[in-house]
Amino acid sequence: MKATKLTCMFVWLIFCSVVLTLPVSAAKGPTETIKPVLEDLTKLLNNPALQGDASRNERRQKIMSTIKVGFDFQEMCKRVLGRTWLEIDQGEKEHFTELMTKLLENAYIGKLEDYHYKSMEYVEEKVQDDRAQVTTLVEKNDVKLPVHYILQLTPRGWMVYDINIEGVSLVRNYMEQFRSILRTDNFKGLVRIIEEKNKTFEKTSKDS
Repeated sequence: MKATKLTCMFVWLIFCSVVLTLPVSAAKGPTETIKPVLEDLTKLLNNPALQGDASRNERRQKIMSTIKVGFDFQEMCKRVLGRTWLEIDQGEKEHFTELMTKLLENAYIGKLEDYHYKSMEYVEEKVQDDRAQVTTLVEKNDVKLPVHYILQLTPRGWMVYDINIEGVSLVRNYMEQFRSILRTDNFKGLVRIIEEKNKTFEKTSKDS
C-alpha cells in the first residue's frame, strides 16, 4: 500500500514539474496565440497617422516590432536555406537571418499594405502534432482572399514560420529562388544578392 502511494506521489510530482516548466503560450492554441499579434498588426495598418509613403519607415518599424512576438524569422531562414543552413557557422546564420528579416519585411509587409483591413476573419485552424495552419480572410479590392499562417510549436509557444498569401508560400518561393543561386554562386554569392536587393528596396523607398 505504501509503495502504491509513493508511486502515485512520484508520478504526480513529475506531472507537476512538467506542467509548471511549460511556457504559458504553449497552453494556448495556434489561433489564440497569433490572433493578438495580427490584431495589433491590423491596428497599425489602419492607423491614419501611419498612412502613406512618408510614414512607411515608421510604420514598418512598428509592424516588425509587433510581429516579432509571434513570428520565428530564424526558422523561416533555416527552411529557406535547407541543408546550407547546417553548413554555415553561427555568425553567418545570424547575418543571414538579419538580411532575410529585412527582405521579408519588404516582401510580406509590402504585400499586406495593399490590403484593406476593415476586418480580418479567422475561418479555420488545422493542427497536426507540432504543426498548425491558421487561415484568415482579408479584403482586397472588395474581394476576400485567404492568408494562411503556418506555425510550429516551440519552447516559446506557437510561432509562425511561413505565410501563404494568394496561394504563394513565402518560404517555398524564396527556397526555389535561392536554390539555383546557391548552385552557381554559393552562400556568399547569395548573401551579396540579398544585400543588393535590400539596398534597392531602401533606395526605392527614399525616392518615393
